[in-house]
Parts: sequence; C-alpha cells; structure tokens
Amino acid sequence: MEPFDGPGSGTPAGVAPTKLDPQGGDPLAERLFPHLATGVQWGLERMASFLAATGDPHVGPPIVHIGGTNGKGSVASTLASTLTRAGQRVGLYTSPHLCSFTERFQVGGAPVEEGELIELADAIQDRVVEHGLTFFEAATALAFHLFARRDLDVVVLEVGLGGRLDATTVAHPILTAVTNVALDHSEYLGDALPDIAREKAGIIKPDVPFITAEGDAGLVELFRGLCDQAGAPFRALDPNADLAELEVMEDHTLFRMHTDAWGELELWTPLVGSHQAVNTALAVRILEGLPESLLPDRDAVVEGIREVRWPGRTQVEHIDGQTWLLDVAHNTAGALALAEVMERLALPRPIVMLTGVLGDKDWRSMLPPLFRRADRAILTQPPSAPEERRWDPERVMRVIGSPCPLELEVDFVSAIERARIAAGQGTVVVTGSNHTVGDALKFLDWIPFQTIPSTASSQ
Repeated sequence: MEPFDGPGSGTPAGVAPTKLDPQGGDPLAERLFPHLATGVQWGLERMASFLAATGDPHVGPPIVHIGGTNGKGSVASTLASTLTRAGQRVGLYTSPHLCSFTERFQVGGAPVEEGELIELADAIQDRVVEHGLTFFEAATALAFHLFARRDLDVVVLEVGLGGRLDATTVAHPILTAVTNVALDHSEYLGDALPDIAREKAGIIKPDVPFITAEGDAGLVELFRGLCDQAGAPFRALDPNADLAELEVMEDHTLFRMHTDAWGELELWTPLVGSHQAVNTALAVRILEGLPESLLPDRDAVVEGIREVRWPGRTQVEHIDGQTWLLDVAHNTAGALALAEVMERLALPRPIVMLTGVLGDKDWRSMLPPLFRRADRAILTQPPSAPEERRWDPERVMRVIGSPCPLELEVDFVSAIERARIAAGQGTVVVTGSNHTVGDALKFLDWIPFQTIPSTASSQ
C-alpha cells in the first residue's frame, strides 16, 4: 500500500513536511485533523511522548505487526478475518483507504462509525497539536485510542511506510512479520533492496517471533541475522516448498499447504492471484505462531480465510455484461503480480486498461508489463490524488513506449466512460494507485465495506 499521506517515519533531514490536504479532498480526514503536516518526519519521539501523555493506549490487547512492500494489507485482513471467525474481538488498522477514511479503523470486520472517530479525534486534538504529530501519526494515535476503548482480544496493525521509524512501531507486539521487499518509496527507504529490508526489519523486537515470506535468499539471511542479533525467533515461509496444487480463478485462489498446528490444509481465498496464495500462507504461518489463547481451530482458519474481504486487490466484477478488474498495484512488483493474474485469467477481450499513477512512482517500469497484456490503455488523473503527488499523463504519453495504443483523458469520469465504451463486452482493468481504484469504485457506486455502529457494549 502507499500511505504517503504521512507515516510518522519521516522525510530525510532538511525536508520539511507540507501542510496539504491529506486525502485529496476526503472530508472526514480533514474534519478529524485539519491542517496537520502531511510530509513525513524521521523519529518516533513525537508519538512516544504523545502516547505517554494520553495514557499509553497502545499498551493493551496483544498486537500483531505486519510490514513489507506489498501484500501487508492482504495479510493483515486475512489475519483479522480468521481471528474474528474464531470468536476473537479483533481491531484492524490499515492504510491508505479506498473510498472512505473509516476503512482504516475496523473492529469485527467492519469500519467504525464516523461519529466515533470524530468524537475521539476532538478529545485528543489539543494533545496532537501540542506534540506536533503529522497526519499519519495522528491517525495512528486515533487507532490506538479507539482500540483501547473497545473490549478487544487482539489488534492487527499494518505498517505505514518502512518500519524502523514508522509511527506504528511504537507498539509492543507479540509477533512481527514482513511480507516481502521490493523497490518503492526509494527517496525514503533507499534504492537498494538490502537497505529497504533493513528499514522494514526495524519492526523486529527482542524475544518477539518474526516471520517473513520474502523469496530472495540473501534478504532472508539478512532478516535471519537481524533476528539473531535481537534474540527474536525467526521463521521463513518458502512459497516454492510450502504451497502446492495452486489454482487461480477469477473469484478465488485455491492451494494446499502443510501446517504444524492443523496438518494438511486446503485453503480457498477470494483474493485472486499466486501472490495472494503467498500472502494467505504467510497469514497461516503467523496464526501458527500465536499464543495458545489466540490460536484458532482448523475450521476457523479455513472459513476465516474463505470469508476475508479486501477490495481493490485483483478484484473482478461483472457489470452489465462487462468484466472489470480493479487492482491497486502502485509499484513495479505490484504491476508484475497484476500482469501474472491477467495471464492466468481468461479475461474477455478487448482488454482496456484505465491507468492513473502517482507522480512519485516509477511508472516507466510499472506500465510496460501491463500494457503488453492490454489492447488499449487510457491514461487519466484520479481526482482524489493529492495535488502535490499527481503525475503528468501528457508527459507519460510523450516518453513511454507502449505495445498497445495509448489514449489520454485527464478527466476521470470521461476516462471511465471511454474505457467502458472501448471495452464493449470485454474487460476494463483499473489500476495504478489506491486513488484510481477507489475513485472508480465510487463512480461504480460499489461500497467496499459496510460500517457497523458503535454500541455501549463495545466501548
């Protein structure tokens, strides 16, 4: 995911945060924390001092902390779904969102009400300002306070950016995990994979088990060495050895894996793609590492995985005889995963790709693998993209080589209509960023999550 609305992990020294709309026009985000800095600032001191001054809300239910370049939201949501199915009261904090800021704060599988977030934000607003929190730090603080007031059994926490200095890293988890390491946010994390891996490994804590699904042997050994230094138990998922009989269809992924806790499992997840099989398998390994009090039974694992909902990730919809594939791929690794899914699925042709990428992403590497699978591509500008991060699709049209015809339609609604008409009875693929997919879902009037009301018994 791409939480550039401002993780507390920071910008390099000398780069000042900006005071800009954190959500490209999201009214709730602006209502909660108006005019907070949205640039990132190195250091955890602000978060630590704020939490100490407001009752240490992050010290409470057991926390599972999930980092990585891609897939961490899928892993986190799978964990939350399975633990909820097992009867646990589960809090889930992720970023960014697709259509509504409330999606970031979930209890029992659904976002909390806007009213509860507003009430809590108003209560901590003065302290937020006093301690100089950035927008993402304030949102993370809000999550800690929200979960502290609920009677929760466990919290699943997704890293915003990096790990070592991300605002979520003030937590005291019972288990940590890193999905994988790929190039993204290089201006903050570095442009060499070992450097990025070290930043992500910053969530490792002494004596806290750590699990990874990273496939590069050198990076796995790097993680192992860092765990040895910290005294953290280490485990690695080997997708080639641990997953078998993989099947990818437009509405599910099916595979088998062996577990120590439940023996042989056949797992069906609605998350589509071989990469989602790896994410699901990592979630299972994490579940195996939980203490006995949180360990779900076999049926909860199978059914919880079957019931997971994580929209905008290789999501296939059929609308008026037309196929839509929506995926938030926003870096090269994500684009390659989407391209593989497109290869596996028998998508009706023509395939028209509707693409809107953020300006700080490596679109030169992202787009060609996708364009090779398309019959036509339309470049557009998602309206929710923050002004300071918008790409220049006109320039992209001029400089990028494409094996399929390219069109430019900056107006998003017009671009969707053009893609719909061009695809006919074929397929529209919407991708490039959370903003692009979220804006498309809103245009299609497709609500990713239903909010549940807060009740006296849940506070």
